[in-house]
Amino acid sequence: MRIISASTEILAPAVESFGMLQRIEVAARTCYKSEANICGGSAAKLVRGLIRHGHEAMLEHASITVRFTVDRGVSHELVRHRMASFAQESTRYCNYGLSGFGTEITFIRPCYMDKNSAAFAIWKRHMQQAEDAYFNLLDFGLMPQEARAVLPVSLKTEVIMTANIREWRHFFKLRAAGLTGAPHPQMLEVAVPLLNDMKSQFPVVFDDIKPMH
Repeated sequence: MRIISASTEILAPAVESFGMLQRIEVAARTCYKSEANICGGSAAKLVRGLIRHGHEAMLEHASITVRFTVDRGVSHELVRHRMASFAQESTRYCNYGLSGFGTEITFIRPCYMDKNSAAFAIWKRHMQQAEDAYFNLLDFGLMPQEARAVLPVSLKTEVIMTANIREWRHFFKLRAAGLTGAPHPQMLEVAVPLLNDMKSQFPVVFDDIKPMH
């Protein structure tokens, strides 16, 4: 059994905030045929104006891809963002009893549990029981898609999410800023650092979103 913390990784684009802002500017200026006004610094100024005035449709012309390593519960919240594209690690086709997976199951540590607490000890014991049950079912001849019935919400899964800038802004308003209510602690665990990474790599488009902590 392996226990890890949740994490995220920005896969694409590379650090190219200027190119991203330029693409948005070209799209926006096409509407008014004001391309002649493009100059150094004009893209950032225009995008700030679009966001300030709520004209975010133009932000759909640029996208970002992120790898989430989270538990299955958080993954179920991710895929509710229907304006994004997803690819997810499959418990039907991944056989965790094979050497490629280290012949072990990986679980995401609940960030809200102290490692030395009684609650964590209970959780860890049940994860071990789930792993033992899964391997026993495989030994009895069940296929991975059948043995997965005993796997818990804390199972590690990887999700690739690609969304345009407008949808990422919506994602962060819900999952990092808590616009519609406090997000789950394990969602905050990944959404807030990811928002900070986005602000660092892609300034302007996320600067106005304030995380809960």
